[in-house]
Amino acid sequence: MARIQNFVNTNQRIFKKTLSYYIMHITVAMLVGYVVTGNLWMAITLSLLEPTVQAFAFFFHEKIWNKKDQAALNAQKATVMDA
Repeated sequence: MARIQNFVNTNQRIFKKTLSYYIMHITVAMLVGYVVTGNLWMAITLSLLEPTVQAFAFFFHEKIWNKKDQAALNAQKATVMDA
């Protein structure tokens, strides 16, 4: 349980960004789905399915970029320490 709590606490900012992106994406997808199909239930279904998958993809996308940023920062620190 402590590992889960640590994971949630460590990634709290990414979770918040993911949630706000998810809500925005659902809204846009529902509007587009309704305009294209003219069917409210189909628009709702599509708007929930696709952004849910995207939310998971976004979370891992952020994790990869954070690692890349951290590696670049570590490389800068190493260069400064060697000078």
